[in-house]
Amino acid sequence: MAIVRIPDEQRTLHDPGEVIAFLSACGIEYERAMPDVPLSADTPADVVLAAYKTKIDDLKARGGYVTADVIDVFPNTPNLDAMLNKFNSEHWHDEDEIRFIVEGRGLFHIHPATGPVFAIEVEAGDLIRVPRGTHHWFDLCVDRRIRAIRLFQDPSGWTPHYTASGVDKGFQPVCFGPVYFPPPRSGAGV
Repeated sequence: MAIVRIPDEQRTLHDPGEVIAFLSACGIEYERAMPDVPLSADTPADVVLAAYKTKIDDLKARGGYVTADVIDVFPNTPNLDAMLNKFNSEHWHDEDEIRFIVEGRGLFHIHPATGPVFAIEVEAGDLIRVPRGTHHWFDLCVDRRIRAIRLFQDPSGWTPHYTASGVDKGFQPVCFGPVYFPPPRSGAGV
């Protein structure tokens, strides 16, 4: 389940109902979805797309998306830092940004026209639609691993329009999901 943090308000949302209501009020669609069949970590991209076919077809019908692909990022992905630099500066797109997280974690920062910047930490099973024109940026969590289905309205993919506002420099890509808390030590009181 996604976690929403609003740093200026020193507020973090964990409750599914609160997360969905907050994001909806900001124009961001969010839902949880699982594959039609179980997947392993090494499942090829075409099998991932087939496993989520029902959801992908639904999204295509609702949003005019014409193509889908799978992005698969590991800590040792060649030129990873150069790739991430395309995403981690504030930008917007002429089309919606749909991300359906299959594995790993990431952090979308959203800079609404009104209201404070907020962060959405996404994990496997999270589906997010950031509407066209929304100022945002994306970072990986510290483990630098994510696998996501992307849907596009333009078959050539999306083009980022950078704002050069510098607002993204004031926010650290800090994730707080369960993978970042060490397990309790054996015999230690909780």
